[in-house]
Amino acid sequence: MSSQIARWECCKLAMELTVTIGPLKSQSIKELNFWEKEMALSFSDSNFDSEVLQSNVPVVVDFWAPWCGPCKLVGPVIDQLANENEGVKIGKLNVDESGEIAERYGISSIPAILLFKNGQVVDSVVGAQPKAALQKMIDRNK
Repeated sequence: MSSQIARWECCKLAMELTVTIGPLKSQSIKELNFWEKEMALSFSDSNFDSEVLQSNVPVVVDFWAPWCGPCKLVGPVIDQLANENEGVKIGKLNVDESGEIAERYGISSIPAILLFKNGQVVDSVVGAQPKAALQKMIDRNK
């Protein structure tokens, strides 16, 4: 078998894999449109002012860290919201890499989700929140 055919078979197998999403619900990766989904933006010390504070649309910022268990639960929800909402920027800021920004906004517990409008914090939640609660926060601040 040539390496080209072997790679095709591997990709074909990956497309047929099934992933579990919540209790008793499965979808194939193909049905999830896995490779076409947009992810949340990545904010940092270098782009925070331009991407968040100077934005002409509302911006949701998830302050997180890779070692934080609840952050790992919220991360995929933030990605989903970024994919599903237009007219708002949604992204993540790693507090370990951008501690100055986290300190500026008094972030002492994570995950902390802040919503900015016109460079100002207008809404926030701390701790793991369900998707519906985060969507309501976005909707009331559009």
